[in-house]
Amino acid sequence: MTNILIVDDERPILKTLALLLMREGYKVETADNIPAAKAILNEHDIDVMITDLRLGEVSGEELISHLQDQHYPAECIVMTAYGSIESAVNCMRLGAYDYLTKPVNPDELVVRVQRVIEKKRLSDEILRLRAEIDARGTLEYIVSKSPQMSRIIEVIQRIRNLEMPVLITGETGTGKEVVAQAIHNTSRRVDGPFLAINCCALPESLLDSELFGHLKGAFTGATSAAKGLFQQADGGTLFLDEIGDISPHLQSKLLRVLQEGEVRPVGGNASQKVNVRIIAATNRDLPAMISAGEFRADLFFRLNVVPINIPPLRERPEDIRPLVERTLRQLRERIGADMATLSKEAWQKLLLYDYPGNVRQLENILERTFALAQGSVVTPDDIYLEDEIGDIEVANEEELKDAVDLDELVTRHIRRVLALHKGNQVVASRALGISRSTLRRKLGLS
Repeated sequence: MTNILIVDDERPILKTLALLLMREGYKVETADNIPAAKAILNEHDIDVMITDLRLGEVSGEELISHLQDQHYPAECIVMTAYGSIESAVNCMRLGAYDYLTKPVNPDELVVRVQRVIEKKRLSDEILRLRAEIDARGTLEYIVSKSPQMSRIIEVIQRIRNLEMPVLITGETGTGKEVVAQAIHNTSRRVDGPFLAINCCALPESLLDSELFGHLKGAFTGATSAAKGLFQQADGGTLFLDEIGDISPHLQSKLLRVLQEGEVRPVGGNASQKVNVRIIAATNRDLPAMISAGEFRADLFFRLNVVPINIPPLRERPEDIRPLVERTLRQLRERIGADMATLSKEAWQKLLLYDYPGNVRQLENILERTFALAQGSVVTPDDIYLEDEIGDIEVANEEELKDAVDLDELVTRHIRRVLALHKGNQVVASRALGISRSTLRRKLGLS
């Protein structure tokens, strides 16, 4: 059923219009002032808002702006006794779909409402279809050969039209940020920003400023005011990685954002409204931290509305082969040349390893393998797993003895990579992650 909100400070008109639209089969909410209208918009899923442009001493334009600022899905029809071109154009500029002059003709009102509902239905259908297309493209990036990852993809699809917080748990390197990005890309916030921060990478004072912003002079070195990530992510998603590592002080501030939807910059007294969807992630046991008094229980329950646990790679071996294939494709695209292929024995070695560092470790192993492999076919001896790193050092022991300094070692490595790519300086520099001019300088060619 379509939900309609009517806002007018003249109660007889409010009652008449409500009865008219209810007879047409619509569910109707009414408000005779802006605060009451905002409360209804916040508590109900309103499809169409019909508002008077003059609400006592207050302009209804404030309500139209609020509708847009808070990203409510309702369409707006404005009623005005001042049917000038100027007022109509201004309402359209603010986001209203249509307008009516007062006194309102009942038949015209019904036709306008039917028209805006049809327009909204078509817009919602376009958004739904686009979201499905985007979702398919985004979710293809998540390897889902295993039942565990398939279930995670199902959860992402089910929550794509919801705005609630998500808590992603799992060991380091399992791909928590990839899942967070997929949640954002399949949501209604896809056109908004997606910002991410590792909460354990900064000391508390810097993390406070980075998240919530600061005013000029708030601390030494604050020569100008700066917006925090919550403000920068307004209308989008903020991904808080390693949420279990934030201090009790920041836990309290984060709880306020979740409860009130507002932030207070460092050094400021006034709060600012933000519209941000929070996705948090951690590799720590938050319930155990709560029992130990290290994490707030109320914050945990606010974050853990939709829990997603990503199992380690050793528990989903079906995903190893497609992950290897995807990483190889990415390496080939990055290097821009034919790469060595994996022998049957090399594949077997990769498939049998348990990857304590999960997906991130697998990617690192493959990058190292193709940087060091000598032939056109990768053998098991070319693959150095984490417990075999010492073998690389032993293999290069004579080289280390002969090397004069670090620059000499770097030069030898560049020559080896250049030889691997048949002397192609552009491809070799791309594989090394340096510019061609730097490569030539290191080799004494320029």
